Amino acid sequence: MSFFEGKKRSRLYRRGLGAFIVVWGIALLLTLAVPIAPARADLRVDITRGQVEPMPIAVSNFFGASEEAGEFGRKISEVIARNLERSGLFRPIDNRAFIQGSESMQSGPRFADWRQINAQALVTGRVQVVAGDRMEVEFRLWDIFAEEHLVGLRLGSVSGQWRRIAHKVSDEIYRRLTGEVGYFDTRIVYIAETGPADKRTKRLAIMDQDGHNLRYLTDGQQMALTPRFSPTAQEITYLSYNQGIPRVNLLKIDSGQQEVLGKFPGMTFAPRFSPDGNSVILTMATEGNSDIFEMDLRSHKVHRLTNNPTATETAPSYSPNGDAIVFESDRSGEQQIYVMERKGSQSRRITFGKGRYMTPVWSPRGDLIAFTKSHRGRFYIGVIKPDGSGERILSQDYLVEGPTWAPNGRVLMFFRKPSHNPDSSELVSIDITGHNERIVFTTTDASDPAWSPLTP
Repeated sequence: MSFFEGKKRSRLYRRGLGAFIVVWGIALLLTLAVPIAPARADLRVDITRGQVEPMPIAVSNFFGASEEAGEFGRKISEVIARNLERSGLFRPIDNRAFIQGSESMQSGPRFADWRQINAQALVTGRVQVVAGDRMEVEFRLWDIFAEEHLVGLRLGSVSGQWRRIAHKVSDEIYRRLTGEVGYFDTRIVYIAETGPADKRTKRLAIMDQDGHNLRYLTDGQQMALTPRFSPTAQEITYLSYNQGIPRVNLLKIDSGQQEVLGKFPGMTFAPRFSPDGNSVILTMATEGNSDIFEMDLRSHKVHRLTNNPTATETAPSYSPNGDAIVFESDRSGEQQIYVMERKGSQSRRITFGKGRYMTPVWSPRGDLIAFTKSHRGRFYIGVIKPDGSGERILSQDYLVEGPTWAPNGRVLMFFRKPSHNPDSSELVSIDITGHNERIVFTTTDASDPAWSPLTP
């Protein structure tokens, strides 16, 4: 029985359905449609300020009529609660405090029960396991004090994709309550490191943003370095070494198929994709100094963008619209960050602080550039506006490096060698306000993360 049958239907409509989004999976895919109608309530978390008080939210176990469906419902709700809690913007209420059970909520929440435990928002849902290896999931988000329904989602997919369903629901909750795009249905590719410090094995690994569904993409026979996602999130470029010669590889994640884009004996920094996916930008050393080049992936033709015989120009990153490039250069005598036009003209320096500025990466929103900075034996992760104003330091340690952006431009990830254990390496996430710094769990030492776009 669905949410819309009989008396349940009229009761839910009387409470105000607001927006309801329909998502239906084909094979392993989940696609998102537009809302039917706008929600009336204005329950929001203001993420434009600094540290905010997390919103108390109740995530009930999704109801399932069968034992199997109920178990899926419990696991889905747990993933949703953990996603929201890790964002730092929400405080899931312990479900042992819940007064109303998940089955009775199929006819609507008893709002007084949820106000009694100080919940501001409530997530309810239902899971059905249907013919074959398929499942159908419905969820709703409620404003407890306004007693209104804010948004809903219906999804269908194979049962093995239940974690993706949970991430999709989390993204929709985040979007509705913050006004920003979510980032939970994404993946992280990184370098998994094992073995002694003088003989490390470095493999390419990929996992969901919450650390689950880990998979190794290379076997460790050749060192893998600096992975980067394509705009489609289906391909990765990375650097490997074959008999000491650096080689740029293009790897299709699902099939494992690889293509060698080229061998570059003078390469000093691995490539990044252009926003349209048709080009990559990279650094090569020629005649004793490093310059920035762009390769057309269709023709494999390489075009030189900088030509400074006395400076090292490296670590390029495209702006979101592809019209500009940020990079680091020591043309002023010390590594600083510069911005230039796509064709290599009109470069200008944007950092003037003390220390060396490195590894700049443009935000997907276009409003900030993340960077690594070193000064007096310490390393820092910071952000700065493209015009050079508003520099802010977010984190520091013995070594922090390699920032990468979540697709909504609100969260950064980087890797860290902490002062108390500099032989180890871990992934860390942090909000762009400088709050909510958290270690991202990996089964091995980890370095050089790259955050995917939202999974299609």
